[in-house]
Amino acid sequence: MELETIYQNVIDGNAPAVQSGVKEALAGGADAGTILQEALIRAMTEIGRRFESGDLYVPEMLVAARAMQAGLIVLKPLLMASGVQATGRVAIGTVQGDLHDIGKNLVAMMLEGAGLEVNDLGADVAPERFVQAAQEGVDVIAMSALLTTTMPAMKRTMDALEKAGARNRVKVIVGGAPVTREYAKQIGADGYAPDASSATRLVKSVVG
Repeated sequence: MELETIYQNVIDGNAPAVQSGVKEALAGGADAGTILQEALIRAMTEIGRRFESGDLYVPEMLVAARAMQAGLIVLKPLLMASGVQATGRVAIGTVQGDLHDIGKNLVAMMLEGAGLEVNDLGADVAPERFVQAAQEGVDVIAMSALLTTTMPAMKRTMDALEKAGARNRVKVIVGGAPVTREYAKQIGADGYAPDASSATRLVKSVVG
């Protein structure tokens, strides 16, 4: 029953209850991997579904993602110690010249909630930093731009990956308010996502 309660508290966005619920479940002998899959990941999958069907909006999604992260903080050391493998590694960042990070943070939290290892590079990320992440062995690079004026930095990053010989090592996905599927195609990205929920699905499909 504990897992069901944790699941519901993530959906409701009750971070303290999620954290205490995870601790109680562990104390009661529940496995960290099971809590991750059955409570946290399952809840974020449901949140994504509700968002896409228009039953909830970005603020509720953000609150649920924060609640999920509160549980993840408790589980992370145990998952690492027990050798539970993340389903893929993602480097995410807002491109150079762009300081917006709320959308990017939400995508990062949703990806973590889906069981992926996330390296959040922050905002105003130079092309070289994305290249470095590719060379460090991430599976996916996720770039966000919130301004029309910073979109060209995505193209510069693609060129930098190409030049460094790192482009074929990673899948690149892009998103953000002004970004379109056409633009993603134009710069040679592997995918485009209009929101956090579809970004999570997209990353899972490219690492899968």
